[in-house]
Amino acid sequence: MVVIVRVAVVPHPPILVPEVAAGAAGEIAVLREACLVAARALASDCRHWVAVGAGDPAATGTAGTMRGYGADVVVALTPDSAPPRDDLPLSMLVASWLRAQVDDPGLVVSPAPVPPGTTPADCARIGRELAAGLAGTAEPVGLLVLGDGAATHTVRAPGYFDPRAGGFDARIAAALASPDLGALLAVDAGLSDELGVAGREAWQVGAAVAQASASRWRGKLLHSAAPYGVAYHVALWEAALGEAAR
Repeated sequence: MVVIVRVAVVPHPPILVPEVAAGAAGEIAVLREACLVAARALASDCRHWVAVGAGDPAATGTAGTMRGYGADVVVALTPDSAPPRDDLPLSMLVASWLRAQVDDPGLVVSPAPVPPGTTPADCARIGRELAAGLAGTAEPVGLLVLGDGAATHTVRAPGYFDPRAGGFDARIAAALASPDLGALLAVDAGLSDELGVAGREAWQVGAAVAQASASRWRGKLLHSAAPYGVAYHVALWEAALGEAAR
């Protein structure tokens, strides 16, 4: 049985939240809408999400606030979350915010933070273990993969300009669109670090989960751009039901 039936790949910049974006809200509106389209598509089939993104696995909170990014917006991973804490990773804060935007107050998001710097081999292992752990789940599960591309697309980017960034993110966008799971699993960790990529680990864990969950996937790239010199990609994958799970 295919448990993970749909995957949404989104970035996790805090400016997705309008209260944080403030004056930049209009400039980021197209990206935000693409993320909301992906989140709504995920929620249409799945009332349980697993969120994969960079973060400390020891951070066990289920609610947090965007206060550290300039706006006291409280977000939660579950309907019955405890009071907000300060240790929820940014990726999980954005996952919580996306949860709040879909019309399903009963939706539950299980956090699966991946330590930054996790090797590609360990990302693949984590993804396979995550898929195996979900194998007994009765209801379909949606996978939310959160990560940013290179932060080196312009001289004003957080990591300044690196001429390799354009080619790198063009390859990432193509792999997310296919989806080409093998290409994502093969993304070079050293180059990713040099380009300030904040999504490599999440993409690789997500690719491994998908690879272990179904033998064939259909994909669609909803958005790919680099405002402020940072690449943000949004994609949707759907398991080709009827194919045997691996």
